[in-house]
Amino acid sequence: MSKITKVVLTGGPCAGKTTALAKVVEHFSNLGYQVFTVPEVPTMFAVGGVDYLTKNQSLFYQAEKATLQMQLEIEDRFESIAAESEKPVLLVCDRGTMDISVYLSPETWQAITREVDVPVEKLRDARYDAVLHLVTAADGAAEFYTTSNNEARTEGVDLACSLDKKLRGAWTGHPHLRVISNSENFENKIRRVLREISKVLGLPEPIENERKFKVELVGEIPNAIESDIVQTYLLSEPGTVVRLRKRMMNGSYVYLQTTTKVISDTERLETERNISYNQYVSMLAMADPSRKSIHKIRKSFIWEGQYYELDQFIDPDPGFSVLEMDSKAQGEETKFPPFIKVLEDVTGNQDYYNINLALINA
Repeated sequence: MSKITKVVLTGGPCAGKTTALAKVVEHFSNLGYQVFTVPEVPTMFAVGGVDYLTKNQSLFYQAEKATLQMQLEIEDRFESIAAESEKPVLLVCDRGTMDISVYLSPETWQAITREVDVPVEKLRDARYDAVLHLVTAADGAAEFYTTSNNEARTEGVDLACSLDKKLRGAWTGHPHLRVISNSENFENKIRRVLREISKVLGLPEPIENERKFKVELVGEIPNAIESDIVQTYLLSEPGTVVRLRKRMMNGSYVYLQTTTKVISDTERLETERNISYNQYVSMLAMADPSRKSIHKIRKSFIWEGQYYELDQFIDPDPGFSVLEMDSKAQGEETKFPPFIKVLEDVTGNQDYYNINLALINA
């Protein structure tokens, strides 16, 4: 049976998904993967005559329930086909199950998932290996926002931004959710999609230092997504770093194992997998005794089209905060939110790497 890696491409209207899908198919097919793309079910239904804006609530409910059922069914059928491939398979879904929820009230979504008998946690956390959210052009690149390239798209800029935020919220909790913003040019946005999928597939990727800054939070972060993280490093071979991560969000826990191996000065191989609670507890026995577990609160947010992660450390150095953002294109200005006070640029400074911050005698 072929190994299948299942990825969702999602995001607000006019985010670049169509172009990204084409690039993903071309790039990974050239690397020897059989790439399947699962079509976007709501667009397929809408083009076929289903009116999601109907005032007939019974029709609306049945349409949304059918959309979820069709999404599940079509993904399962693609997986059945993919299992017979003689090549490794990349299955890319043009939107996933949780996208449906943002167009419904919480009560209606709960009723539909109960009737279809699929828990939300299973739909969100266990069904896909990664979720890549491409931010709508309406947020950070409004001059490129258009509704002319999709006959099912009618959203204005404000509604597009609102839907984009709801989609991010719907997928929050997935262990490999990546938000790909409009902070750089469109070509770099697509390249990041390819890099993130390469990471999920365990393919070597270029070593690119993300920008890191020692900061102080001086105001409230709007629409931040908060998670509580405990990070533990395990004993490993030289040149290899193995890390366990327990992440709690909204009372729900996710456990991850990440292995990073440096291949050369310019390439590394990083693999990430979900593990069970029992596996997590068992692996803790292999913790590196020279390092403490790191405990931090992560606040993820988008400001003016740029994606940021603010880590506020609780242990081993309480009150210490680091802001992380994508590397800027050469010559592009680095912008900071008004609620962040930058104390020092620590990009590339190994003293600020988590693995070194964890050293007991540092």
